[in-house]
Amino acid sequence: MSSIEIYPGVRSFYPDVKVTQKRGFGRLNLAVYWKRKYRDKQDKEAWYLLTNLPDLNTALKIYAQRFGIEAMFKDCKTGGYNLENSQASPDRLVRIIFLIALAMTSAWLQGQKIKLQRQQSYVCRSQEQGKTGKRHSDFWIGLYGFNWIEALHECQAWVEELVSSIRNKQVYYQQGLRAMTLIQQSL
Repeated sequence: MSSIEIYPGVRSFYPDVKVTQKRGFGRLNLAVYWKRKYRDKQDKEAWYLLTNLPDLNTALKIYAQRFGIEAMFKDCKTGGYNLENSQASPDRLVRIIFLIALAMTSAWLQGQKIKLQRQQSYVCRSQEQGKTGKRHSDFWIGLYGFNWIEALHECQAWVEELVSSIRNKQVYYQQGLRAMTLIQQSL
């Protein structure tokens, strides 16, 4: 591997490479990829992927999908549903996973609708300052869109009293109420 020339922007594929570490792993394909610099942003390291996939593009596509899968696992575990602490029997675990799949799909679809209506900025900041990528997934936007509506219902009288004392914020409050109505209609 030390003989591979690696620099930002390189994409290489080496088929049938003998992989060894002490006893060895056998023969695999090696994909090497280092994203080029884009908008003054540069990844610190290259990707070295050992794979049985037939070409570079397929290996990169499948590996990139893994990032979404890892986020889903976090949502199912410590990020929200706390699945690992359920201590359910195998039969009940299957049912719980099915319910989680339905809940995640529902939240994802709701997030898609909120984004199509261009109302996600009311639910969350779409980007972090100084970053080019989106801040939250469609799942997160859908889940927290519902929470945002519920929270406003709980403290609406207090918010209206506060907003009525600050005249220049009333326009923004009305825009937020319109966004809430659009989001509620899509529930």
